[in-house]
Amino acid sequence: MSIQLLQKYLPENTLLYLKKWFGVHSIHIKITRGRNSKLGDYRKMPDRSHQITINSTLQPYLFFFVLTHELAHLLAFENFGHRISPHGAEWKVTFRDMLLESLPAYEDELKPIILRFSKAPKANFMSSPELVRYFHIENYEDESSYIEDLTLQDRFIYRKQTYVIDEKRKKNYLCTNLGTGKKYIFKPLARVEKIN
Repeated sequence: MSIQLLQKYLPENTLLYLKKWFGVHSIHIKITRGRNSKLGDYRKMPDRSHQITINSTLQPYLFFFVLTHELAHLLAFENFGHRISPHGAEWKVTFRDMLLESLPAYEDELKPIILRFSKAPKANFMSSPELVRYFHIENYEDESSYIEDLTLQDRFIYRKQTYVIDEKRKKNYLCTNLGTGKKYIFKPLARVEKIN
């Protein structure tokens, strides 16, 4: 996909950054349907080209943020070699530098959140409560809650299954699926429907 074709998914004034970061690399961008498991993905291909997939359902600023995250993998591997950890120190430095460089492209209320996130970039978007809240503010109806807003023994529905919160473990929540009896760990910002 041409970098120009990405424009309809991106906020204004972001192509300048992407052109610089793409450089001379051969990158195939695949726009996918919304995936629950991930927002984007990076792979180095056998022919030495690069493939990045990104969900088409992302808001423009989140699309740019995720694309920056995935391009940081490419640039970190190119600059530091392929023996580095995918989300290790080299990737974090690369991603941080890219976020700081592109900070002017973000809308004003998002800039301080990006700035705070860039101090210690996380591999998983869901690990940043500020970013999750910012980008999900209007995506859910009123009956949807974050699991961290519930209390122990509260019941909730997640993907048409009913659960109960058993205990909090550090940051995450151990919950039991009431239909199967199996236990699952939920992140604090998982979106669930509380049962009254």
